[in-house]
Amino acid sequence: MADARSPPAIDIEKALLDPSSVFGAPEDILTNQAIASDQKIEILRRWEYDAAEVSVAVEEGMPGDDPSLLRRIILALDELTGGADTERTGPSKQHGIDRSAVKGRP
Repeated sequence: MADARSPPAIDIEKALLDPSSVFGAPEDILTNQAIASDQKIEILRRWEYDAAEVSVAVEEGMPGDDPSLLRRIILALDELTGGADTERTGPSKQHGIDRSAVKGRP
């Protein structure tokens, strides 16, 4: 039986495949103590890609979710990594943040 004070276990594989099915908001990833920083960054990167895809779909007239989600994900990544170079975007229409644009903590 788990200690009442320990955070609930997170299905990392599920979170990597579909972050929104495990977390209600990007900020929930930041506050979760059961996940290592590198895992948090990878989950947020994948969520950022998904949110960018939705953003493109909305731009093309399809219904979408929370319009501020992409911004909140980028802010969460910024908090975890110490900064993201938003000028370096991916080559696709989604313009997701390139992996090399996410800075590591000093």
